[in-house]
Amino acid sequence: MHPVTRRVVLGTAAALPLSAPFIRHARAADFVFKVATGLLPDHPTNIRLGEAATNIARDSGGRMELRLFPSSQLGGEADLLHQVQSGAVEIFTIGGLVISSVVPMAALDGVGFAFKNYGQVWPAMDGELGGFLRKAIMDGSPLYVTSKIWDLGFRQITNSVRPINTLDDLQGMKIRVPSAAAYIELFKALGASPVDMQYPEVYPALQTHIVDGQENPLALAATSHFYEVQKYCAMTNHMWNGFWCLINARAWRRLPSDLQEIAERDLNAAGLKQRQDLADLEVTYHDTMAKAGMLFNTPDTTSFRARLRTSGYYAAARKKLGEKAWALLEAAGGAPLG
Repeated sequence: MHPVTRRVVLGTAAALPLSAPFIRHARAADFVFKVATGLLPDHPTNIRLGEAATNIARDSGGRMELRLFPSSQLGGEADLLHQVQSGAVEIFTIGGLVISSVVPMAALDGVGFAFKNYGQVWPAMDGELGGFLRKAIMDGSPLYVTSKIWDLGFRQITNSVRPINTLDDLQGMKIRVPSAAAYIELFKALGASPVDMQYPEVYPALQTHIVDGQENPLALAATSHFYEVQKYCAMTNHMWNGFWCLINARAWRRLPSDLQEIAERDLNAAGLKQRQDLADLEVTYHDTMAKAGMLFNTPDTTSFRARLRTSGYYAAARKKLGEKAWALLEAAGGAPLG
């Protein structure tokens, strides 16, 4: 597989109408699914969703069609979660911490510093931990979840105020976080001042200094051009997030079994390629932002993890999520959390 490059990404995005079918056939499709994301068109997730749409149209003989709506065209994260539950949108890709507003267990993989690296992430998420979370989401909501989680990445902190070298540097800093309790709880425990807001509002909020910084994987920071309005990036790896591919359960059940098989196979194949895309592009994203003037550092996060233990963050998360879930998470990370 050839890695996705910026030229390929932008060329593909320009060639495909963003709110129109990716492939048109002589006959109208029997099933048309709207696919929503909050990501800009050149994010690898949208490129691979476009590829999945093309393959599904081909493999179904034109009976099934996916239409992609990137860049929060159909609403913000919280709104799109409601839309996929109701069926107004058939497919939505989003991280577990946003889903946790509906299914609290979905926050399990987003516990602070749960994973050290991808060598821990993928065996866990493709194995028992991922299966446990997928079942919890499907049992707790009107959603179907494909079997392979896509990558969002390890999250880093950018800001326009000062380098974050120690926990003290984070104290009182206004950090934008997504509208999910788990993010707010994490940054409160670390001593920051979290401000929740929808993703389309983040760039202007950073630009006008309504907030000092934000936390996201490098792929989002780079494709959203946050380096234009941020000076510092601390490579904290404070949380890993994946993208669950959510499908409205009623829409899924309406598909004949052969179309379910095609959609599941092609979406999962695209998700595996998207994982590799992000791995291949990580250095590119770093270099893009560094060349634009962003200053990077890698703090020692020992004190960050210690604060989460002494503040009661881990104890509260363990109580909320339950002993079975906590045991799976600690086994995935290879060490007790707190």
